[in-house]
Amino acid sequence: MPQYTPPLRDMQFVLHELLDAVGTLRQLPAHADLDVDTVNAVLEEGGKFASQVTAPLNLSGDKEGCVLDKTTHEVKAPKGFKEAYAQYVEGGWPALSCDPEYGGQGLPATVNLCFYEMLNSANQAWTMYPGLSHGAYEALHAHGTPEQKALYLPKLTSGQWTGTMCLTEPHCGTDLGLLRTKAEPQADGSYRISGQKIFISAGEHDLAENIVHLVLARLPDAPEGSKGISLFVVPKFIPQADGSLGARNGIFCSGLEHKMGIHANATCQMLLDGAIGWLVGQPNKGLMAMFVMMNAARLGVGNQSLGLTEVAYQNAVAYAKDRIQMRALSGPKALDKPADPIIVHPDVRKMLLTARAFAEGGRALTAYTALKLDVALNTDDEDERRAADDRVALLTPIIKAFLTDNGWLATSHCQQVFGGHGYIHEWGMEQFVRDARINMIYEGTNTVQSLDLLGRKVLGDNGAKLRAFGKEIAEFVEEHGISEEMQEFVNPLADLGDKVTKLSTEIGMKAFGNADEVGAAAVDYLRVVGHLCFAYLFARMAQVALAKKDGGDPFYTAKLHTARFYFAKLLPETATLIRTARAGLSPLMAMDEALF
Repeated sequence: MPQYTPPLRDMQFVLHELLDAVGTLRQLPAHADLDVDTVNAVLEEGGKFASQVTAPLNLSGDKEGCVLDKTTHEVKAPKGFKEAYAQYVEGGWPALSCDPEYGGQGLPATVNLCFYEMLNSANQAWTMYPGLSHGAYEALHAHGTPEQKALYLPKLTSGQWTGTMCLTEPHCGTDLGLLRTKAEPQADGSYRISGQKIFISAGEHDLAENIVHLVLARLPDAPEGSKGISLFVVPKFIPQADGSLGARNGIFCSGLEHKMGIHANATCQMLLDGAIGWLVGQPNKGLMAMFVMMNAARLGVGNQSLGLTEVAYQNAVAYAKDRIQMRALSGPKALDKPADPIIVHPDVRKMLLTARAFAEGGRALTAYTALKLDVALNTDDEDERRAADDRVALLTPIIKAFLTDNGWLATSHCQQVFGGHGYIHEWGMEQFVRDARINMIYEGTNTVQSLDLLGRKVLGDNGAKLRAFGKEIAEFVEEHGISEEMQEFVNPLADLGDKVTKLSTEIGMKAFGNADEVGAAAVDYLRVVGHLCFAYLFARMAQVALAKKDGGDPFYTAKLHTARFYFAKLLPETATLIRTARAGLSPLMAMDEALF
């Protein structure tokens, strides 16, 4: 059975030494009283919950899966999941970063994201039940009426109710402009909603007493396409004015998907048969309102793969130190044993260090972005808010796509370290690989994220968001470029920054002639920019570690080794990616469809 130890030391390094998160947050009125000890104490307790309560359920939950009673349409989660959720609610964890006006604790999103990384390492499938509630909470908090907020937000904040997002349908996938679910207005101001939704994570379960579905549907006079979509809140049980539960609503689970991974999370086909719902936000503006939830989910999915990368790495390292097989090519290392531990072999170390670098780089990038999100949500300075919003917008598709691609690579590498045992269920590694694969697909496939980055976030504003980020990187390069011991980090960072600028301009010029050039280059482009983010943050981490490496703490020595590995072995991938991005559209489109 796999084990998990919360990476508290590295989280503290990122939050306090790399980012000075508390110093930034204390400048915001909502977090003026925050201190380092509080952050550390919350994460320490959160780590205990993840490692002691949900992690032991991961393997068994995957094996058991969820069960649908087709007579009652009720879904039962695996053994122990309901009890773990009750402990989660009792501990106040759902309220961590929620608004105090609705019973929340008001802690920063940055702290909540770190907590969720640990939950994802421990048990991604379980974490998806409460995780989606945060998105529902955010959408209602941003766009709900005062009455909707008063009714739903306290219950979502406490965890008494959970939430979902009901977007896609069998025929439309990511293209929500094609959805057909209908909403008929009623005399009392409610709507009767009918249609079918698929791939609804946590759409039905027995963990909480009510489920708040946010549903996209069309009004009778809605225009075609994405401009004709409205958002509705559709509860499983219709709440009374005092928050107590009323009648069962007409939204049911009609089937469970049989999936490659995340078996312990109920991925539901949902049937709406005249279900009663209420409009959230403006008519025909539902997609804009739902984007609050979708963007939160995209950051959350990147965080899922970060969690899987970390736990797979931890178990692969433990195995590599213990498993003996063959002798080192340079001669025996464990003379008291019949063979050497496999961690002496260079390629095993390469796989382990790849996973480690992806985990540490991903943790730094998610925390950096979450801190910008906290600023955007809480600053009184409009210019500061706009700049922080732009940075989050730029980095969100990178976190979703780059971190999930990396998670797939890392978990596969860690499975490989185990050899044949990595293919066996009881060791847990094959589950990490299966669970990691969905993260590249849902909440907008990684190709969709790449198109969003290149088409909307970079070319859409003529590179303004990217230039602002590039300016921050250039200032770091200028400040530390004169340091001899920083040359190995600063020089390749500066070089990649120049190449990203040139590549962006080149693709933009091609796109003027044929917009499909964006689609041909986007996936490779996102990965290049993802590496730019990692190179910047690894250079910053190296700068901190260099200043403290002589203090005797091996943590900083390890951090420098990881940074050097990243720059030597992983960053050079960008050379190939830039060439393939520049190869353009012709090699992809030249062949006639009939020849496929």
